[in-house]
Amino acid sequence: MASLLKAPTNNTLQLHKLDLFTGSSRINRQSSNSDNGNVAFSRKRSLVPPVLSMSATGASTKEHLETPMSKNLHIPIMVNSCTGKMGKAVIKAADAAGLELVPVSFGTEEESGQKVEVCGKEIQVHGLSDRESVLASVFDKYPNMIIVDYTVPAAVNGNAELYSKVGVPFVMGTTGGDRVRLHETVENSNVYAVISPQMGKQVVAFLAAMEIMAEQFPGAFSGYSLQVLESHQAGKLDTSGTAKAVISCFQKLGVSFDKDQIQMIRDPKQQIEMVGVPEEHLLGHAFHMYHLTSPDQTVSFEFQHNVCGRSIYAEGTVDAVLFLSKKFQLKADKRIYNMIDVLREGNMR
Repeated sequence: MASLLKAPTNNTLQLHKLDLFTGSSRINRQSSNSDNGNVAFSRKRSLVPPVLSMSATGASTKEHLETPMSKNLHIPIMVNSCTGKMGKAVIKAADAAGLELVPVSFGTEEESGQKVEVCGKEIQVHGLSDRESVLASVFDKYPNMIIVDYTVPAAVNGNAELYSKVGVPFVMGTTGGDRVRLHETVENSNVYAVISPQMGKQVVAFLAAMEIMAEQFPGAFSGYSLQVLESHQAGKLDTSGTAKAVISCFQKLGVSFDKDQIQMIRDPKQQIEMVGVPEEHLLGHAFHMYHLTSPDQTVSFEFQHNVCGRSIYAEGTVDAVLFLSKKFQLKADKRIYNMIDVLREGNMR
């Protein structure tokens, strides 16, 4: 844990005071909500305390800009569902990192045969009918290629089976699907893969801390009640995989909670008024809240992690691609890795 939190020695710490602002959120445990087990957020004006931020010195900044990470790495990356919001975000991040974009992508049958331009790159989109032959041909041309999958939950298992059959390393950022079947497919096929319900590095570090707490202090919250709220853009069809992972930790800590009790917010009006999502991020956000209460109602704990936009996931995905490419080059064990493995490698940008 200490290794995750240790600051680089070439960074300086600067103390910044932030201005008073509106828009932060808190739990409002009104009687109207406590009766049905729902959790509501209310907006309040709050003073943000001074925070520590790290900034690199001029010399270290120059050194960072000249690292190979910002040059062409000759790592081909094929992004499926390239016209989706996450697909576009990953392509933008990959291009900035110097990865080579494979001009082929799998999409819907309606998109099949189209040539689309994403971030200045022209990509040929293929549908379902000829995917295996197309993928085999592309993999033959780009033998060190890595696939990134941000499609839809219903496509998770079929896509993983295809990648595994052809033998292409892949990063699965799509949530949902049959996760047990997904892992069995990959484990039995002997391919490299990074599979994670959460690609944001900082959120993954929080999850790792939760896992450590659950492992070292089992039952610490026995008897506590839990309420969970998660808000995502209306297009996200499944329940947050991150919320499920955090709940698993709380269950190990002794909390009794069924994942069906998660309060999913997908209505834009509620997201603005109850959760406090900025209107400009209604189409791309991930807000999570976990509220614990002691049996006698005298003690409570709150955990929140709120993300606006998609850049945190796109950047984490690029790090996962670089991680997987390194494993491929070193002929490391072909197995399923996750984002905690990526964090532990310590070579993130």
